[in-house]
Amino acid sequence: MSRREGSLDPQADSSISPLPHLEAKIHQTHSLARLLTKYAEQLLQEYVQHQGDPFGLPGFSPPRLPVAGLSAPAPGHAGLPAAERLQLDAGALSALPPLLDVVRRHQAELNPRALRLLRRLEDAARQARALGAAVEAVLAALGAETRGPRPEPAVAAAAAATDAGVFPAKVLGLRVCGLYREWVSRTEGDLGQLVPGGPA
Repeated sequence: MSRREGSLDPQADSSISPLPHLEAKIHQTHSLARLLTKYAEQLLQEYVQHQGDPFGLPGFSPPRLPVAGLSAPAPGHAGLPAAERLQLDAGALSALPPLLDVVRRHQAELNPRALRLLRRLEDAARQARALGAAVEAVLAALGAETRGPRPEPAVAAAAAATDAGVFPAKVLGLRVCGLYREWVSRTEGDLGQLVPGGPA
């Protein structure tokens, strides 16, 4: 009594063979992540340009300020199962918009004439939400569990850091922009492994 169960359950086999609609969803989300990776790099460059010295100086190495509720992708991230990597990506992408909003508000006070930077920060928050929702949709289509929305105590901690002084606030902004780039790039790589014909 063969029901070809393996073909019905995408989690039954680690080498996922997506149905056409799932394939299209993965392609679309991967394309969005690739585009946002480029935008994230531009945001980081634009941010550094407006912070003054010592930001942007050769050899300047800012302190790696911890960001409450969000860290860089772990060294072992690439070795995790695909669904688990995407769950981590989606969680990070959901944590980023409120942090980017905190950075934008601080920059609006510090650099009110840097309209393009403020617009990029606003766009980045919206784009992180969109990419996170798209990754959640891919996870749902794969039959994997999605994580619920994260609480936002990280926002209060980030806002407190911006009140600690101009330099710590600038460093926090740099860190948040850097984490945005890292997670969007990581998401692009993780989705790329699910694209038919992509890297194994």
